[in-house]
Amino acid sequence: MARRPEAEAPVKKQAGPRINEEIRASKVLLIDENGEKQGVMPIGAALDAARDAGLDLVEVSAGQEVPVVKILDYGKVRFEERKKKAAAKKKQKSSELKEIKIRPNIDTHDYEVKARAISRFFEEGDKVKITLRFRGREMAHQHLGMELLEKMKKDFEATAKVELEPKLEGKQMTMVLAPR
Repeated sequence: MARRPEAEAPVKKQAGPRINEEIRASKVLLIDENGEKQGVMPIGAALDAARDAGLDLVEVSAGQEVPVVKILDYGKVRFEERKKKAAAKKKQKSSELKEIKIRPNIDTHDYEVKARAISRFFEEGDKVKITLRFRGREMAHQHLGMELLEKMKKDFEATAKVELEPKLEGKQMTMVLAPR
């Protein structure tokens, strides 16, 4: 879409601290690349010191009457921050919602196999949604499905807590368990 000629271009919001010529204060408190205070000086002198060192002048604290600026390699600082964020993101484990589907007339062995799978999901830190599906005439015996879900809840009460109580939605009953 074209802009009207009299309209000004939108101002880009900068992320991060102001660097070099973007610093608008007339006087600044300078900290050199070794971390030593050099004192309050005009912005021009601080920029010259940064250029002589071959580094950037970065505004560390802008809220004061005299902003604090530091001479450092801004590209290197941004790289290290991104690296830290990536490492933190890698360590972070998001729990998934796994689903187990069963029927009301499940055999004992099949129940045990599903129970082992649920236990494994809890060990991995995942939540489990148990879906019990009724077919045809099984809808007349919903109490059997509720009994089965109550049995599952009782079997896993030591390792899991019920996040969503069993409820009937159409032709299926669902319950969500989360690891303790």
